[in-house]
Amino acid sequence: MDTQIPAPHRRPGQLGEEIEERIVTGVYPPGMHLDEQELAAAFGVSRTPIREALIQLASIGLVEIRPRRGATVPEMSADRLCEMFEVMAELESMCGRLAARRILPAEQARLKEAHLACEAARDAGKHDFYYQLNEVFHRCIYDASHNEFLAEQATALHRRLRPYRRLQLRVRNRMASSFTEHANIVEAINAGRSEDAAALLRSHVVVQGERFTDLVATLRQMNSPSEPAPAGAL
Repeated sequence: MDTQIPAPHRRPGQLGEEIEERIVTGVYPPGMHLDEQELAAAFGVSRTPIREALIQLASIGLVEIRPRRGATVPEMSADRLCEMFEVMAELESMCGRLAARRILPAEQARLKEAHLACEAARDAGKHDFYYQLNEVFHRCIYDASHNEFLAEQATALHRRLRPYRRLQLRVRNRMASSFTEHANIVEAINAGRSEDAAALLRSHVVVQGERFTDLVATLRQMNSPSEPAPAGAL
């Protein structure tokens, strides 16, 4: 874990990303109580940004906060995660299909620009920066669908799966593959090939789920080299 950022400059969002990474990789296992004071000491900050980070994580379901019990890590089974990725794949597929039919010229330019912005992050090997740009890319597709309700649902689930989608980019060669897949998606949408766009986006997200399972298995093995993962665990 990188702890080189000076304490005064560590924001709740940055702390949240570090905490969420520890949750999804099993460093903070299901059922663990997340004590604000202990976390503040571990990250070298006051309790206030820790509290704000936990509230942010609770808003996407990665942490449960209960009165008089504080914050705990909820259970997340492999089956549940796979179900969420299946739904995400279908939502993104629908967005791509509609975007290919309805995208405006200005939106075509923004989509291409968002795609090309990912190139520098890919070439530099900056996984987290690539993911930030990746979020912009997918949001362009949601907006181009011109279906506000669908965009809201896709955005909400994308946010819920954010740490899993972000970490899967660390799987070997996944960032380069993601960029190539994006290129094919841009081409299909801007050419008006709605069914191709839908199929490409569905495949793009499903691959993320599979790659993420491989990533978490590797990371958890590194965190507990002498202890086998429990049955059904991610």
